[in-house]
Amino acid sequence: MASRTGPRAAGTDGSDFKHREKVASHYQMSASLKSEIKKLTVVHFFIWILVAAQVAVSQLNLVSHDLVAMPYQWEYPYLLSLLPSLIGALAMPKNNISYLVISMISAGLFSVAPLIFGAMEMFPLAQQLYRHGKAYRFIFGFSAVSVMYLLMVIAIQVHAWQIYYSKKLLDAWFNSTQEKKKK
Repeated sequence: MASRTGPRAAGTDGSDFKHREKVASHYQMSASLKSEIKKLTVVHFFIWILVAAQVAVSQLNLVSHDLVAMPYQWEYPYLLSLLPSLIGALAMPKNNISYLVISMISAGLFSVAPLIFGAMEMFPLAQQLYRHGKAYRFIFGFSAVSVMYLLMVIAIQVHAWQIYYSKKLLDAWFNSTQEKKKK
């Protein structure tokens, strides 16, 4: 064994690394996918905070509706989108496959579906803004349709990547459990 300051151990030329054990690829993949999902969950949490703040400010009449517009209908069910992320976070520490599956299905229902509904709900308003330059709802002086579409584009990407990485993680976990059963 070589020390940091001393010479290399006697009897080795440095090519003896091939016999050493390596971490199995599915464990490496699991760790990297968990990390990516956690990063996306943080981004999702910030998006959720923005939507929740707009809904809360509007419903509690904290500021004028001229400053912060009334929420669109899709924003209320989107507030439930935090649940799939929390269930997914519970699945991570012990590689719980059933929690991860529930998280993926509920992400489609509570995250992606409200965003699709919102895109359809706001499309006539976006069309009116594009064709005539008229907007009737504003968020801090910006067209509410433009702000919410920007938020939706980011959110749909975050949720799509979360579901994709969750599926890849599910495959990695499933393959590792199948390998254990074969032994």
